[in-house]
Amino acid sequence: MVEFSTPLSDAPRRLPSSIWALGFVSMLMDVSSEMIHSLLPMFMVSVLGASALTVGLVEGAAEATALVTKIFSGALSDYLGKRKWLAVIGYGLGAITKPLFAMASGIGLILSARLIDRVGKGIRGAPRDALVADLAPPQMRGAAFGLRQSLDTVGAFGGPLLAVALMLIWSNDFRAVFWVAVIPGALAVALLIFGVQEPERAQHGAPRANPIRWTNLQRLGAPYWWVVIVGAFFTLARFSEAFLVLRAQQGGLRVAWVPLVMVAMNAVYALAAYPFGKLSDRMPHTRLLRLGLVVLIAADLVLASSNHWRVVVAGVGLWGLHLGITQGLLATMVADTAPEDLRGTAFGFFNLVSGLAMLVASLVAGLLWDQFGAGFTFGAGAAFCVLTLLGLALRPPLTPSATG
Repeated sequence: MVEFSTPLSDAPRRLPSSIWALGFVSMLMDVSSEMIHSLLPMFMVSVLGASALTVGLVEGAAEATALVTKIFSGALSDYLGKRKWLAVIGYGLGAITKPLFAMASGIGLILSARLIDRVGKGIRGAPRDALVADLAPPQMRGAAFGLRQSLDTVGAFGGPLLAVALMLIWSNDFRAVFWVAVIPGALAVALLIFGVQEPERAQHGAPRANPIRWTNLQRLGAPYWWVVIVGAFFTLARFSEAFLVLRAQQGGLRVAWVPLVMVAMNAVYALAAYPFGKLSDRMPHTRLLRLGLVVLIAADLVLASSNHWRVVVAGVGLWGLHLGITQGLLATMVADTAPEDLRGTAFGFFNLVSGLAMLVASLVAGLLWDQFGAGFTFGAGAAFCVLTLLGLALRPPLTPSATG
């Protein structure tokens, strides 16, 4: 039974500088995005007068738009043999939306900005992850994905933390905070252009062909599709972090302090991602997946028990630890089970299926929340984690496909 671990050998001791640069690109863009996203639901409701249903529709439409682009961008990067400039386009689209949030006087412009932003995220995700796999020595893929995820998550908690500070200083001036978010977004694009060197990929004299044609999908193989299914089940067990914010609001936190919930989660995530990424290079991957599920069960049970702020902080901390254990690991497993020339396509399909699972999970969580309350919702999440654990225990033995 294959455990998808990478054996130790004469591995290089340092990751390439371009992987560090990609990590800082992710960090800067996340600072920019999370400064806005941590405040956007409250801005739409309290400043623009939107209903909760409108907020849900905007977010749902945005995520659905991202899903459409994820698969095509990865496949296009395989077809072209180039990934960096697709990532530049994706990050560039994210950067140009930031001023639109600050200028918005109605839901229409907010929706447009969210759609463009999600298109950018869909375009950049698969090529960027495939580029990390291309750049990283095979024996250090876990560390490479863990580092990128860790730096990305530093931005994910740095953005809300900066938003809280500016909201307190500027007396809840949403638009001023949104304008500040423009700066790190622009810096991310500049760093990607000038700080990341894409490696040359061997073409072997083969003509370009459609990466998502049936023969190539067959080449991805059963081990890869098993990873896709596992990733989807993990996502179904872990619905949108927006529900963590709602749980914190139930405890009566001031509006300016609510983003600290995401700060707590992402601080733990950032601290855990790199060490667990390095650990995944040295131990069976499925063992770490099981550990991640156990931690998520604990998070759900804690969050189900109370909305007191201390309990919520403990729950979101465990949630962040789960993410640190599993997210870089799943990316490593995609890279390990996909042929080199199909990595972009592989990450595209993985992101597409995980995105669809997140959409379903968040809709179900919302329905449970409205009908039965927060405690039942988090309890249901814990129950689905248990089912996923059972599925991991019953999985068939698989042999990884060639990674090229």
